[in-house]
Amino acid sequence: MYDLIIIGGGPAGLTAAVYAIRKRLNVLLISKDLGGKTNYRLALPWIEEYQVIKGLEIVNKFRNELEYLDFARHIESVDRVEKKNDHFIVTTKSGAALESRAVILATGTRQVRMNVPGEKEFTMKGLCYSALSYAPLFIDKSVVVIGDEDLALRSAGELSTVAKEVTMVCTNDKMLDSPLGHKLQKAGNVRIMKDCEIVEVQGDEYARKLILKDKTGKINEFPADGMFVEKALTPNTNMVRDLANLDGQGRVIVDSSCRTNIPGLFAAGDVTNNYAEQVLIAVGEGAKAALSAYEYLLPTL
Repeated sequence: MYDLIIIGGGPAGLTAAVYAIRKRLNVLLISKDLGGKTNYRLALPWIEEYQVIKGLEIVNKFRNELEYLDFARHIESVDRVEKKNDHFIVTTKSGAALESRAVILATGTRQVRMNVPGEKEFTMKGLCYSALSYAPLFIDKSVVVIGDEDLALRSAGELSTVAKEVTMVCTNDKMLDSPLGHKLQKAGNVRIMKDCEIVEVQGDEYARKLILKDKTGKINEFPADGMFVEKALTPNTNMVRDLANLDGQGRVIVDSSCRTNIPGLFAAGDVTNNYAEQVLIAVGEGAKAALSAYEYLLPTL
């Protein structure tokens, strides 16, 4: 029986694990890898490493501690989390059933991809999935935003304040019927492409142009300095979908102390309804979740 099991090895999970270890908890971190989103960094031809503020150094420090303490980690995916009486049973992909008095879910989100030729090859090489993280790097540049929902609209709105030109590629215009949508339609540096099929991403070392097919079947090329795929973020919550309260997007609902509706179950990072797609925020949420779990466990230690 563990005191605490942490599911997810990204910034929130790693931070929570290190904090829990320093509180002398018997803790196990379960994840298919360590590092999460920090394993991927956007490369651009005009940007040097020193120009980007990132939480990679902090996360690497925590990852190094966990790699040294091999008894505190288990490299595998989790299928299910259940609560039985006063403890939890975490079932892994291999069928192992691990028991714990408390659980922190820090499994993050996954991006909905275009699934077109060139996307995989140019991911994080001029093409990425988070304008919230990288928009400030595109001052006076030409960018493409791909998506139909609020995430794409928000991303285009942020990019329009810094980029020279923003091209929105969408299959419908429902999202434009909003204050931000109306503003973008009037913006002089925003172009909206509707009813287009994305055919391919092309480039050299970096993504350079997007190939589109319009409703007449005509093929068009759109050169760009960067491309943002903002179709959706899907939270990794399948293992708790029958246990914790989720919001309309499937994210775990937590309070200000990272507590869910289930006593002993905590959540941190992008998997929660407080997500912000930022490494440093996930680090802070991971620390908060660990401290909340420690407070919950303290009477039994």
